[in-house]
Amino acid sequence: MHVTQANDGIKIAYRSFGDGPEAVFLVHGWTVSGAVHDDLLEHLDRDGLRVIVPDLRGAGQSDKPEAGYSIQRYADDILAIADAEGIKSFTVVGHSMGGQIAQWLAAYHPDRVNGAVLLCPVPASGAPLPEEAIGLFSSAGGNRDVQRTILGMACKELSPASLERLLDDGARTLPEAVRLSFDVWRKGGFAEALGSIKAPLLVVGTDDPFLPVAALRGEIVAKVRGARFAYLPGPGHYVQVERPRETAALLQAFLAARRP
Repeated sequence: MHVTQANDGIKIAYRSFGDGPEAVFLVHGWTVSGAVHDDLLEHLDRDGLRVIVPDLRGAGQSDKPEAGYSIQRYADDILAIADAEGIKSFTVVGHSMGGQIAQWLAAYHPDRVNGAVLLCPVPASGAPLPEEAIGLFSSAGGNRDVQRTILGMACKELSPASLERLLDDGARTLPEAVRLSFDVWRKGGFAEALGSIKAPLLVVGTDDPFLPVAALRGEIVAKVRGARFAYLPGPGHYVQVERPRETAALLQAFLAARRP
């Protein structure tokens, strides 16, 4: 595990795999840490790649401040890691809230992002939720039973072992970070910036009940010039855990298509 310091002094932990010329960041989403990508890493051919897996602030082995959670702040932390590693440009792969962070990076830092893959991403416009869901999600921090309920609603093909692993990981995330980041990602607020994305972008959608295909096509794909969409039927929200082999294949095809 490596550690770097963000520009506000917070320490951000991350793992690095390989020393290839092509840098890829795997950015996790809400409640969990970079460990959510472990199954994907097992199936990903990392030859020629340098894969960076951060723990966002508040999660995993990173510092857990009581404040300072925003999409811009998360994006700045990713850039701090890239700078510490001497990485000038990279492909960003973001899941869920991590997909929203990836959209921010691609829109506001086009000189750093040379490609983006969004796995069941929260759109830049946010994620409208019914009132009962807002109440449930707001109370998820530090509450294993609530997180179990949410995962049960969101996932279609999650094994019992994977479910417990996600819950164990979520138990290490600061409850206040869960609450504050939920308020941030569900509201979004930067959809107008998507038109400035120039990097190749792939959105991967599933049978996710919270982020259906039509919403992803309308709120992201339709707003980014040249964006592509891949539909993987069957799994729910945690596609890289429910279907790691297929997710790895989609990512590898995306990377291969951009090589000379």
